[in-house]
Amino acid sequence: MPRSAQPNILILMADQMAPRALPAYGHELVHAPNIARLAAEGVVFDSAYCNSPLCAPSRFSFLSGLLPSRIGAYDNACEFPADQPTIAHDLRYRGYRTILAGKMHFVGPDQLHGFEERLTTDIYPADFGWTPDWSNFADRPSWYHSMDSVLTAGTCVRTNQLDYDEEVTFVTRRKLFEIARGRDERPFFMVMSLTHPHDPFAIPERYWNLYEGADIALPRIRIAKEDQDPHSLRLRHVCGNDLDDVTDDQVRAARRAYYGAISFVDEQIGTVLDALEQSGMADDTIILLIGDHGEMLGERDLWYKMNFFEGGARIPMIVHAPQRFAPHRVAASVSLVDLLPTLAELAGGDMPAAIVPRTDGTSLLPHLLGEAGKDEVIGEYLGESAIAPVVMIRRGRFKFIHSPADPDQLFDLEADPDELANLAGRPAFADTVAAFRAEVGERWDLELVEAQVLASQQRRRLIAAASAKGVAKSWDYQPFRDAAQDYVRGHMDLEELEASARFPRVRGE
Repeated sequence: MPRSAQPNILILMADQMAPRALPAYGHELVHAPNIARLAAEGVVFDSAYCNSPLCAPSRFSFLSGLLPSRIGAYDNACEFPADQPTIAHDLRYRGYRTILAGKMHFVGPDQLHGFEERLTTDIYPADFGWTPDWSNFADRPSWYHSMDSVLTAGTCVRTNQLDYDEEVTFVTRRKLFEIARGRDERPFFMVMSLTHPHDPFAIPERYWNLYEGADIALPRIRIAKEDQDPHSLRLRHVCGNDLDDVTDDQVRAARRAYYGAISFVDEQIGTVLDALEQSGMADDTIILLIGDHGEMLGERDLWYKMNFFEGGARIPMIVHAPQRFAPHRVAASVSLVDLLPTLAELAGGDMPAAIVPRTDGTSLLPHLLGEAGKDEVIGEYLGESAIAPVVMIRRGRFKFIHSPADPDQLFDLEADPDELANLAGRPAFADTVAAFRAEVGERWDLELVEAQVLASQQRRRLIAAASAKGVAKSWDYQPFRDAAQDYVRGHMDLEELEASARFPRVRGE
């Protein structure tokens, strides 16, 4: 039932979901039929990336269309500035009803950032307590990733992540029906953001048993510690890779639980897609499936993310709108910062002047239409395991990774998709490296970025320490629902209430 000339937009976001573990991207073992259907009927981006392989910076870049250093989004404890326009601000300005359900890892007192409604609290803290310390790299933070997720991988009955994601799915489904039954004629922009398949690798038996007897492969790429690059060695230190021996059985269990978590995510997505169909709004809704970063799953003897290798930085990106775009696949490299201008163009009208000059992304509409478009990704990593800025340029067949603290890395992903041959030191590629280094110098003042990161870390650690003394006031979002307007109340006309709550209506308008 059309409600507006503008399309509804539903974003389905999963945390730490690697495209290589999805059947839509060639994995033959993982059970994810709903995601597979979105891919079969949609536009699949085969080379999509996050702009920072860490939860909060990636999400802030996605929402703002800007690289992390431009908005101070250095790590998981950085405040997302309240004066920074987001996709939600832009679409709300254009007349959309903007709704967020689930994880977005907003840090700071503004917990909405343009969303008119927020249906759940976040699963992660909104304060500065998780601030890393580049000046004291040797001390591993107690609140960060460890190998415990791998060492204890297996089945569970409940986890806080299951509690959270099931709530997110429930409120998203209910909100879709509320919209369908309501009289608000605005189109909706809704983000449903799940925390699975993010570690810990624990999943109920129902999803674990989907892979009973399956041949869970071990990582294909194994790199001895002595052959690791400096950033990978720092990652191993931060995550405690070498503090315990990890057996092949534990690695297989972690992968099996991760696959089970993807199947759980797929089931939640299916529940929401069913509600969208049952509500009569599916044909008027553009659906985007995205992730915030990848998961190494033991490849290169690394876990989690925090690097620009394909496992850590690649994400799924599927646009499902078969009424608008014919199903096809896109080979060009794109990224999350491209979604703000893309959604603005799909929504129609002019982008507000406050957003246009600052956007780092490029609209993907040409790709969606099957035409030539951009083929470039710019990335930054400024969080845990770094000791100086790490930047990445992906263009054409090459990926170039640079940090003032480390030797350069250059990979030809067409010839070497596993990124085993670093070409940066080979004479035949000296001109290519020189061109990339010159571009880095033009794009960034890395000394300034490093100074800004260090100063921010110092300020935030002080604030976190001070805030822990005395009476603490939380920034964590508190969802509010007016119970006086729920279900049946004395001030309501019972016949009208029951008629309006039944969907579809059986009488009246």
